[in-house]
Amino acid sequence: MAAPRAKIQTDKIFNGLAEKFRNNVYGTNKGWLRQELLARDLQKIPFVAAVDSAQVLDIGGGLGQMSDWFAKQGHQVTFTEPADDMRAEADQLFQEQSATYDKPVVCYPYRLQELSEQVPPAQLVVCHAVLEWLHQPLDALPAIVNQIQSGGWLSLMFFNEDGLRFSNIVKGNYDKALRDTLDGTGQRLRLTPISPQKPMLVIDGLKNLGLEVASVAGIRVFTDYLRDKAPSDEDLEKLLELEWRYCHQEPYWRMGRYIHVLARKP
Repeated sequence: MAAPRAKIQTDKIFNGLAEKFRNNVYGTNKGWLRQELLARDLQKIPFVAAVDSAQVLDIGGGLGQMSDWFAKQGHQVTFTEPADDMRAEADQLFQEQSATYDKPVVCYPYRLQELSEQVPPAQLVVCHAVLEWLHQPLDALPAIVNQIQSGGWLSLMFFNEDGLRFSNIVKGNYDKALRDTLDGTGQRLRLTPISPQKPMLVIDGLKNLGLEVASVAGIRVFTDYLRDKAPSDEDLEKLLELEWRYCHQEPYWRMGRYIHVLARKP
């Protein structure tokens, strides 16, 4: 038996993977549900619900879907993404959609660790599916929080270690679950994160940094376990309503594929 591959000891940057993300993540029913649930959950932020223009910083924004959504709501969006091809594809999206924006989206190649010297704090910091690809995720929380203006908000979504464990057991990956080797290595093209997170460690970390946690939701609590992998459009709409109904409730939110935390900085 071949020796297991060692996990990378650096942050994972997705150079060369824009097409894979587009096809395997964003261009699927799961990706659609994720975006729809996030759009609903973000309405808990007063200026998002009121469609009042705000400064939004999208950290590690990938192919730009969230930045595009915020820009179409009238917000001033700063988009950062260190992966060259993903940033280029996002910038193309912003150019194509520019007529629907009140203000152009500003794009930067900065990594999270570079933001404090390059980008001013914003009223809303969005950091989705970034923590789980960092070598030391919890150590990055202060850098994220520092980018929030006083009185501002954080939308933080991360890959849930507990949900990943549940998924592996349901799929019959018993040895992997028993060894507790759930995280990916970052060495291949697979999209299993190198640092899935325990929800309460992240939530407690945010509280210790002075944030007030307003909401916690599980994103895709049921969808990843469906027997029917290709539900009809009608069933997909029903599934969305079920996901939304239970995503904030115990015990369901804890099994979400992702955890979405909304928190306010006093």
